[in-house]
Amino acid sequence: MKTKLILLFVFAFLTIANAQEYTYGIYFPDGDRETKCDAFTKVFNQKPKEVRLGLRIEGDDLYFETNNRGWYYALFKEPGDGIAVDIVLKKRYSCNKEITPKQVRGVLLPPVYGLNAPGKLKRIKRSKFKVYIGKVPSNLREQEIEFNLLFLHNKTFCKYYTIYNLEKYPRGLLDMGVYLDTITYKNKRITSSKRNPVTKHKKLTFSIPFEKDKSEYKPKDIKPLYDSLKLTDYNIKKIDIKAYASVEGTLERNITLQKMRARSIAGSLQSFQQPDIKTHITTSENWVEFLNDVQKTKHKKLVTLPKEEVKAKLVSNYAKKLEPILKKHRKAVIVLSLEKKDKYKETHVDELILLFNEAIRSNNLKEASTIQNSILDRASYKFSTKLLKKMIIPEEKKFLQLLAKNCIIKYFIDIRHTLEVEKKLLELQKLAPKDKRIKYNLTVLKFVIWKNRARKIDRNKFKTEILNLKNFDVSQGLIDKMMVNFHIIKAEEDARKNDLKGKDSSVQLVLKSYKKLPLSDFDYLNLAQFLIYNGTVYDAIDIIEDKVKEVTVDEDLLFYYLNLTITKKELTKTDSYRTIMLNAINMNNKRFCKLYNSALNKGVTFQLLENEYLRSMYCENCNK
Repeated sequence: MKTKLILLFVFAFLTIANAQEYTYGIYFPDGDRETKCDAFTKVFNQKPKEVRLGLRIEGDDLYFETNNRGWYYALFKEPGDGIAVDIVLKKRYSCNKEITPKQVRGVLLPPVYGLNAPGKLKRIKRSKFKVYIGKVPSNLREQEIEFNLLFLHNKTFCKYYTIYNLEKYPRGLLDMGVYLDTITYKNKRITSSKRNPVTKHKKLTFSIPFEKDKSEYKPKDIKPLYDSLKLTDYNIKKIDIKAYASVEGTLERNITLQKMRARSIAGSLQSFQQPDIKTHITTSENWVEFLNDVQKTKHKKLVTLPKEEVKAKLVSNYAKKLEPILKKHRKAVIVLSLEKKDKYKETHVDELILLFNEAIRSNNLKEASTIQNSILDRASYKFSTKLLKKMIIPEEKKFLQLLAKNCIIKYFIDIRHTLEVEKKLLELQKLAPKDKRIKYNLTVLKFVIWKNRARKIDRNKFKTEILNLKNFDVSQGLIDKMMVNFHIIKAEEDARKNDLKGKDSSVQLVLKSYKKLPLSDFDYLNLAQFLIYNGTVYDAIDIIEDKVKEVTVDEDLLFYYLNLTITKKELTKTDSYRTIMLNAINMNNKRFCKLYNSALNKGVTFQLLENEYLRSMYCENCNK
């Protein structure tokens, strides 16, 4: 609590008690709330979606924060308009006691009025303002607490806000990749990491079924996997195996069986090569697909039952009736990370430079490209660009692909090279004005320059450049993805210029266009964040809702969805939401339980336990 912390909050109504209460002179309406709060409610409901509200903590001092001074003064117009802070204690919540709904959940601080008085609202920076609303009492500073807000109009309680913490990721663009030998993607995972550029890696995904109570697979089921390895010139670099058991039977037996299944596959794949392959195995019961499938049958009532009650029913004849469903859930999903065989893998990079330069002098372009890939595949954020300078490539058209690859790799290594790389590619373009790789890569770089405001970009001319890529044999799919990114950046720029009509138009074009694109989970996250930033939260939810019901969804995307939706009662009470939560529990139980931590302790809020449905999920899966 000694550092500055900004928390977002979500709007929530409290049930108004029958009896009136008076605390610090606050009037709590009983049946006349609509009349008493009418003026306040109208202003609040007319809040532009661009307005941000929050709580700011500086040491023990609490501040209300907003980015819109005009709306603030419209909201707190009368001397009796104000805010009171409700400090909620974690000890209010326990799985072994009943929670009594209250209008004030914790310790109420004295309300602060006269928020429209001159000098009350302080500017933090150009578009942020704060106003003091209270101090944490000394006797609560060592306890696990959270802060909610009571909005008051003429000293009447009108709105109650539960504050929560939403995990954030940097807002980015859909991954357009760049041309090396082929289109290569810089980051297809959500959690960023400083990994090497992928010049010779690929992934294969397979699903292998298993029979009930058996850990051996049938040869015919694994044959497609074997065949793909025999026909490729790649080595297995890593094996990720997610083994799933159907939900009947004990958890202990299912976990044991899954591990045996995963190990049998890993052992078989190891026979393809030496040395040992790095293998990562995860196991879980397949509740996700079970709940998705059983909901479509006459047994759909099972969806509403706790897991142990479902297991109790899945015995004898009942389990036999559901066997056509259950047998589909016993499987292993295998993701093979493959690395192209590299005859130069053990060769020192200094020797590779010599071999590369010799291949260039001999005009052996195929071998030069192979050696270049071996060098560049070792590139990282610590990779010295001095090595690139040692690769002597004449600036002639026949060497264009090698020159362009050495150039664009600098952008891959570090985005700060963008302007330098653009300048060099423009020079190389003179050797082959119609080369699609250079045209495409220059366009990608221009997106980076525009988004980071490194140079003013003429939007109309840039849009024409993007659409003209079809004349250089760039696929329509890549152009369509670029056009979505065009409107993502345009919307940001329009918002800065206060051109809300232009911004909303771009948001709608993004919503109309994304469905026809092949997107990674990383792309889905960026789309969702773009929509949330532009005030269309439910569109963001719709975009990723189907993805998070898949058992193979990226973990970060799944938990981003939960952070986004778990405070919305209209969603959490649905059967499909339970499926999504069980998906998260199976994938990472510890991370799921942390959602119920304090908003000040990297959780969403422990006040999720006010919701009886979320409380039952927590107590069933986390209170052990």
